[in-house]
Amino acid sequence: MLKFISFGSGSSGNCYWLSTATDALLIDVGVGLRVLKKNCKDYGVSLSQVQHVLITHDHADHIKSVGSFSHEYHVPVYATSIVHDGINRNYCVAKKVAPDMARELVKGRTEQIGDFRVTPFAVPHDSSDNVGYFIEAGGVSFCIMTDAGSMTDEMRGYISRAQYLVIEANHDVEMVKGGPYPQFLKERILSATGHMNNHDCGVAIAENMSEQLRHVWLCHLSEENNHPELARKTVESVLRSYGIVVGTDLRLEVLKRTTPTGVYELT
Repeated sequence: MLKFISFGSGSSGNCYWLSTATDALLIDVGVGLRVLKKNCKDYGVSLSQVQHVLITHDHADHIKSVGSFSHEYHVPVYATSIVHDGINRNYCVAKKVAPDMARELVKGRTEQIGDFRVTPFAVPHDSSDNVGYFIEAGGVSFCIMTDAGSMTDEMRGYISRAQYLVIEANHDVEMVKGGPYPQFLKERILSATGHMNNHDCGVAIAENMSEQLRHVWLCHLSEENNHPELARKTVESVLRSYGIVVGTDLRLEVLKRTTPTGVYELT
């Protein structure tokens, strides 16, 4: 069994907890440590249990507290070499990851990290580099792909293998087009290296999921260009058009931007 918690999912800060009975890791540390400590205490877990950190990419909302966390808890940080370079260059990361705590991951190469078999894979985004993670432990498969501008065949393959999936449903296309953002920012969001919209997220799930997929969480929703209920209804409608019934064939939930989820048990 694995335990999963989202401590925040969106441009205000991203951080996800995954643990076995004897090991724990964080995926991204883009929320403040004070808030993170409080949330852990509320849910009966402790950051002192965390033995590894995985980083997806070097945008501030995913890394701003990673150096402070690694230093305080003496925890190694795993990322591609390009992402590590990006963390060192990012002025939003006040305390950098110490060189002896930096561990390099290579996309497509599986590593045994504590109790977890971790495979990073490329995800299109306009950061210096970006990866999703396919994680296996205790007979459970978990996949996360966030800040994804578009789908690749490799990403589709990992969806097909996942029992539990965290996937981006960032925006509604019409809300972006009709919204107040400047044109350059609209084009960036809608591009193949921007963010995935609700409809495309639904199609990605529907066209690639297997019967073993049990639970999907929609992540990284835009505050300005989406609503949780709109994201859920859009994805649910797309799934229904493929003959997939939410609540029967799989569970579907939306991760909140700044509110923790509570603890999910993944079996």
